[in-house]
Amino acid sequence: MSHDRPGITGDVRAAFDDCLVHADEEGAVALTVRLLQDGVRAEDVLLGLVAPAQQRVGTRWASGEWTVAQEHAATHVSERSVATVAAAIPEPGPAGTAGAVLVTCSDGEWHTLPARLLAEVLRVRGFHVRFLGGHVPAAQLVSDLHQNAPDVVALSCTLPMRLPLAHGLIQACRPAGVPVLAGGCGFGPDGTWAYALGADLYAPDAPTADTLLRRQWPPPLTGEPSLDAGSTEAYAHLARRRSALLRHVVQSLQDRFPDLRDPTHRQDEATTETLGQLLDSLAAGAFVDDPRVFIDYLSFAAAFLTARSTDPARLLAVLDFLAAPLSDSPHLARHLAAGRTWLDTHLTRPSAERRPATGA
Repeated sequence: MSHDRPGITGDVRAAFDDCLVHADEEGAVALTVRLLQDGVRAEDVLLGLVAPAQQRVGTRWASGEWTVAQEHAATHVSERSVATVAAAIPEPGPAGTAGAVLVTCSDGEWHTLPARLLAEVLRVRGFHVRFLGGHVPAAQLVSDLHQNAPDVVALSCTLPMRLPLAHGLIQACRPAGVPVLAGGCGFGPDGTWAYALGADLYAPDAPTADTLLRRQWPPPLTGEPSLDAGSTEAYAHLARRRSALLRHVVQSLQDRFPDLRDPTHRQDEATTETLGQLLDSLAAGAFVDDPRVFIDYLSFAAAFLTARSTDPARLLAVLDFLAAPLSDSPHLARHLAAGRTWLDTHLTRPSAERRPATGA
């Protein structure tokens, strides 16, 4: 999707970016208000200014240029800008004159800005929208479905490791007869994993979501999950052992690399959190039976560790430590082997020659 939008000039983008760099909430809100007063459409501000600026925020964090605190501060500024735009959007007509869409994030998903942008764009385009925010468990979603009876649930997932939880929300909508429109990079290239989980529709962006919803309203319930018993059993097998496996890998790493036992060594994201996400990505890949889920995470983790001056080859050791405990699961062993092959290929090349994994 092109980010070129009328009224969103290079100078405007630079000014907004500067507000994010300096966590200048007042400046960002003032800029947003000025654009709206000058006649720039709300949708153009959302999709042509805020969305691409926030993508750059994520890139700066992943590359190690920014700390987590800087990323959080900038994201707050973006959220305040979206709220400013939302306050200027006229409410749709009376109930019944437009479709009702419930926008929510998957259970375990805290990246709410993409879903909020979708919610506001759909509201601009005349839908009645209810936004539930991040980390919505299936039971709470079901309760909201019965209380508010939306026509469609729009489900956002930005991290593939959350796919098993997203599946739970999609299936929770079935008894209520509510179709699910999936969106977000967590659902894979062209929504491959969204359809595997049983979603009825997939949209890579807000304009496409609008187009799909208007093509046939309400959308029919056509989604059917294509998960097999072996895959879901492999996921459950790893999920049950996650805590023990994490302890095993951390201890094994400390035994192999004595510097990790140094109490002054900063482990934080580069160790326990990264390892937990690695296990979750392995489990999610097994759940949808697609090695690309795990490979995509290894691609991210290798770049993440490199940016923080940690040898990404330690990921090879992690996979070695997992091989024996998970050898009793053919599915998990196959995904581990695929990840090992990818690491063997990419970590032996100069970093400039590395290629991102499919669907990253």
